[in-house]
Amino acid sequence: MFFASCPENSLESLDLSGNHLEGSVPNLSKFSSLKKLYLQGNRLTGRLPESIGQMSNLEDILLGENSFTGEISEIHFSKLSELRWLNLSYNSFVFNLDTGWVPPFQLSVISLASCKIGPRFPEWLRTQKSYFDLDISNAGISGILPSWFWGQIPLDLGYMDLSHNQIGGTLFPNSVLEGFTHNPLINMSSNQFEGPIPSVLSKVSSLDLSNNKLSGSISFLCASKGNDSNLTILDLSSNHLVGDLPDCWTPFKNLIFLDLSSNAFSGKIPTTIGSLFSVMTLKLNINGIVGELPSSLGNCRNLRVFDIGENNLSGLVPEWLGVGLTNLTILILRSNQFNGSMPSQLCHLKKIQILDFSINNISGFIPKCLHNFTSLAQNEFSATIAPRISQEYSIPIQEKGIYFGEYADEASLIWKGTMSKYKSILGLVKSIDLSCNRLTGEIPSEIRFLVGLVSLNLSRNQLIGTIPREIGSLQSLDSLDLSRNHLYGRIPSSLSRISRLSVFDLSDNNLSGMIPIGTQIQSFEPNAFAGNRLLCGPPLPRLCSDHAEKTGDREEEEEEGKDELITQGFYISMALGFVVGFYGVICPLLFK
Repeated sequence: MFFASCPENSLESLDLSGNHLEGSVPNLSKFSSLKKLYLQGNRLTGRLPESIGQMSNLEDILLGENSFTGEISEIHFSKLSELRWLNLSYNSFVFNLDTGWVPPFQLSVISLASCKIGPRFPEWLRTQKSYFDLDISNAGISGILPSWFWGQIPLDLGYMDLSHNQIGGTLFPNSVLEGFTHNPLINMSSNQFEGPIPSVLSKVSSLDLSNNKLSGSISFLCASKGNDSNLTILDLSSNHLVGDLPDCWTPFKNLIFLDLSSNAFSGKIPTTIGSLFSVMTLKLNINGIVGELPSSLGNCRNLRVFDIGENNLSGLVPEWLGVGLTNLTILILRSNQFNGSMPSQLCHLKKIQILDFSINNISGFIPKCLHNFTSLAQNEFSATIAPRISQEYSIPIQEKGIYFGEYADEASLIWKGTMSKYKSILGLVKSIDLSCNRLTGEIPSEIRFLVGLVSLNLSRNQLIGTIPREIGSLQSLDSLDLSRNHLYGRIPSSLSRISRLSVFDLSDNNLSGMIPIGTQIQSFEPNAFAGNRLLCGPPLPRLCSDHAEKTGDREEEEEEGKDELITQGFYISMALGFVVGFYGVICPLLFK
């Protein structure tokens, strides 16, 4: 084995973490002096040898992020009285411990995420009174959280994660956190917790209670009484919270992430929300919020993700969105009652990747300055920039210099006709959706510069004119919907060169002529072209006349001929210019 040559009783620390080690863990009992065993982040498999429970000097066991299997029983811990750090997370261990088992240790760090611990809440945690970090997320635990748990939480708690279980009951009594010496990070998301949110939770530094059954208002946020808050992450999404949004955001200058989506909030957006100078993600979507967007939001210059879709907001699309919020990468105003035109200032959003103004009452022309969307005009992707793209939508979670992972952003989009959530690949989604409005005028030819676009939806408007001839330059398109407009003329032959299209709809326009021949175009159903009575050719059953086919071929040849003529003319002119210029200088010199 990899350390078989080490003398017995000589090894006190073994750190082989973060490699590509495979195989199983051998019997280590001969290394009785071993204190620290770090093997996390490898590809180790098999069962954990029971002999590890006889190594009485072990203080740290870090085996997380491997592929271990098998049961964990009392034998694995029988003589580990010195154990302080236990990390078995992200393996397939199954805990089979007696209900009345009393551990011989007092742990400081308990990391058992994604191990099978439930269905009952682990009773042995009742004996642990000194932990700083507790992670039993996604552990198959169900039922009501036992009342003794709140009373056993150490006052110096730094991090607690009970997320992704089926735990019910009510949250912390106010008396529990009042004596805390830290501002802990709390994640109890994706459970069955009910009732109101206790006011004492305003003192934590990170709070995720999303995907529960919590009710009542969020007036607990106003408990800070003007004192600056340490809260950096607040996620209360997908609950049953009601009432107006509180107007006491001034103390939350450190807040980076705020998600109040998918609740039943009403009233207007308070002006003090513009005091969130550090906020990068602000989600208020899927509520009943009314009124106009307060101009104070223009002060949130660090804002990257702004989603207020599916509310009852109204008024003009503000110009300050493109003036003050130039760091925006995701802007979603979907399903509201915004009116007026799209301000040209939106073209200052060079970093925008997702722009969704669908299902509103927006009118006027589509701005022609689309080529200023620098991020959408790039389609490069490689293994070297993938981590950077992912990092742009992640917020590190840490407390007093200790790193606990990252909080990843996500966005909900209508993709291929259904609402989908994107998280891990969010940085790769590039979309413009202006559908279901009252937009007029032509589709700007500048759309051809947005070569990174993956989805373009301009359907259900009043657009006129022809489809831009250069639209085929959008080689990254997976979805294109221009249906239910007043577009006319021929379908550009360049569309047949887009090989990635899986969603395509040009129906209910006034298009005419022969459908371009191409493997991708002919693979779509006839209903993608329905409602254009002058269209002909496959996949439609209506065949084209010889005249239509010749006209189509001639027009394509003319388009290509124009490009060829321009190219030839350019070179001829360049050659003539050189000759004239050359002899204009040389001839007088020769004459003299």
